[in-house]
Amino acid sequence: MSKLKEKLQNIDPVWGRIQKEASELILTEPLMGGMVHSSILHHSTFRKAISYRISLKLSSEEMPAQILREIIDEVVSIDDTIALSARADMVAVFDRDPACHQMLQPILFYKGYQALQAYRVSHWLWKNNRKEIAYFIQMRSSEMFGVDIHPGAVLGCGIMIDHAHSIVIGETSRVGNNVSMLHSVTLGGTGKAGGDRHPTIENGVLIGAGAKILGNITVGRCSKIAAGSVVLKDVPPCKTVAGVPGVIVGEAGCEQPSQTMDQFFDGGGEIF
Repeated sequence: MSKLKEKLQNIDPVWGRIQKEASELILTEPLMGGMVHSSILHHSTFRKAISYRISLKLSSEEMPAQILREIIDEVVSIDDTIALSARADMVAVFDRDPACHQMLQPILFYKGYQALQAYRVSHWLWKNNRKEIAYFIQMRSSEMFGVDIHPGAVLGCGIMIDHAHSIVIGETSRVGNNVSMLHSVTLGGTGKAGGDRHPTIENGVLIGAGAKILGNITVGRCSKIAAGSVVLKDVPPCKTVAGVPGVIVGEAGCEQPSQTMDQFFDGGGEIF
């Protein structure tokens, strides 16, 4: 790594803030000092902290943390977009989740955030024909976080998965940038057919808890999918869909539903 690149990495406001919050946490909760030092303060860069934290969470007797860390260190050092996407995901959680008060919280405590970063590593491995390791990371992520994202799926950045329980994202799914989804969301197929069989979720979509979006369909940008809905047909941009099966019930009601997390619609002000 060039000295210039290393210097630029050190000028990182997100990482600087995380380190500051970690130092403050140790002062208020000294018994967490070991965890905070090993996960945050021991590392010189954000990407190294991500690598350590994910390898620790996914480790098992079959695959010790040290071996996983070697794999993840290699991936994040080759592909700069992984660390950049991890930053964008962290900012998304901080901005959109009212329960998140520090940028430190996602990397230490939020399984949705951690599962996304594990997926990003597995996706790189998948694309580079290291599919068995990618499958292992998918398996461990499902076991540890309750989040099952196939490494072949394509996910953008600035994604927030809130609560992150029972999330399933199939192999040929495509998820754009700045998407928010709540727990128990499925992006799945409708049978045994091969090829492109999973949904495309465009930029800025908000997906409510328990929603199922099935088949090779597209949910247009900045739309909202109501909690518990089953969506089987294309959704135009900037619409709200609700019901089983899902139908359009109104406009999205705002320009960026995934960022406002506004789960109302303009058809009478009823909540999803």
